[in-house]
Amino acid sequence: MFIEHIHEPLDTPVQAIGGQYTIIKEVLMPYQGAKVFYLTGCALFDNTCCGTGGVGYAIVPGIMVQWKKKNTDTGKHISIVVPITDHQTQKAIEQMIIDKEKVFQVQFC
Repeated sequence: MFIEHIHEPLDTPVQAIGGQYTIIKEVLMPYQGAKVFYLTGCALFDNTCCGTGGVGYAIVPGIMVQWKKKNTDTGKHISIVVPITDHQTQKAIEQMIIDKEKVFQVQFC
């Protein structure tokens, strides 16, 4: 199953209910002959009722099929990826990303 990933602008804070988050970079990481596409970012929780804090994270849209194949009507790039659904593969990739990026959370789309 292929899905489209819309590339959002990097280093642009996005306001949320409890604070803000920022996508810092996009990475294509080699893995068993394929390229895993992931994003890293940070979130700041400074507007919550239960305290403040922050976290580094990664989001994994999937295996890259076509990089920035087309654009949206507003000019954002769209890439084609295959989601990673195998639990063992997710765990292996999660550990690689944690080791490389020093993030605390890895989410698969």
